[in-house]
Amino acid sequence: MRMCNCLVLAVLMAITVGASAAEYSVTDLGSLGGKYMIGAGDGAFGINNHGDVVGCAHPSSTSYHAFVYLHGGTTTDLGTLGGSKSEGAGINDSGQVVGYSDTTAQTADNWHAFLCSNGVMQDVGTLGGPQSQAYAINAGGDVVGWADTDGRGIHHAFLLHDGVMSDLGTLGGTYSEADAVNDSRQVVGTSAGAGFSGYHAFLHSNDTILDLGALNGDTDSGACGINASGRVVGYSYNSSVPDTCHAFLYTDGRMQDLGSLGGSISWASAINASGDVVGQSSVSADGDDHAFLYRSGQMADLNALVPADCGLLLENATAINDVGQIVGMGTDSQGNIHAFLLTPAPEPGALSLLTVGGLMALMRRKIEKNERAVRVGACRPRQRAGY
Repeated sequence: MRMCNCLVLAVLMAITVGASAAEYSVTDLGSLGGKYMIGAGDGAFGINNHGDVVGCAHPSSTSYHAFVYLHGGTTTDLGTLGGSKSEGAGINDSGQVVGYSDTTAQTADNWHAFLCSNGVMQDVGTLGGPQSQAYAINAGGDVVGWADTDGRGIHHAFLLHDGVMSDLGTLGGTYSEADAVNDSRQVVGTSAGAGFSGYHAFLHSNDTILDLGALNGDTDSGACGINASGRVVGYSYNSSVPDTCHAFLYTDGRMQDLGSLGGSISWASAINASGDVVGQSSVSADGDDHAFLYRSGQMADLNALVPADCGLLLENATAINDVGQIVGMGTDSQGNIHAFLLTPAPEPGALSLLTVGGLMALMRRKIEKNERAVRVGACRPRQRAGY
């Protein structure tokens, strides 16, 4: 009877603790070891399924560098292509990193896309013009971004496959950029069109570029992420309501408005294989921006899913992996910007069931042990730890 009472008490305690626990733990990625925090507009931008993170941090007051944070806790400065600035934008499961860097120390930025493999940063060139930037890489090493086609500042979305950079074209205008690619080499991004004055989200698949349109038939939208099944996320403006922009999910030929956390602005940055979406949303008309997670038809403020004493206001979630880990940017109490990594905690129900299962197994082992002792006519005065 005493054992049963202890078991019930332990189970109730496990359920209580599980129900009140945060859904994510928070790792503050800080800076590259210098006294300067991550600068405005910089932070963590990509994560692979091992939990390795890439982004941008300020090692000094005059430069910022791409970094990779390995899941074991080691942060490495990836350097530059010759200048003083670089940003890491994406990383695949093989550890290949893409981004962009200036190539000279001159005042005027001269950005080139890079691919970093085994610690070596390679300039992947342009489409004939002076500049390029890379934003994403898939498991096969295919890279996407934008590149100038000439010296007039016209740039097009590109796909780098087997070392060859291909121009993905536009929706009819003179501008496009690619922001994400899946393992089937489906590419999404934003393009100007000939039939409308603004920009539209696009999906490039099987050598065809598809206009995804915009919410409410509007003129401005952009695609930021795509998952393995071809579901696309991004943002769409509403020109009839000033300063209104909502995150969207595009699937089966339909663009769905994901709403907001209470304000008029939201946009989705990434989507994983399970269909979980992350991004940023205003929380009121004049309120702060908060990072969000959209799952099972509901948008949740990530600040409500982490420990209250984590020390950061999570403002923007930029990427999510298939394990459910999330990266982005937040601010501390002094207003300094930090990169963060969120890791899912065990589900409260799963934790409770695990605890119950473990305690039941423990009780069975005790009973079986006592039964064996009775059969042989002896009982051990002390039992080993764990029994």
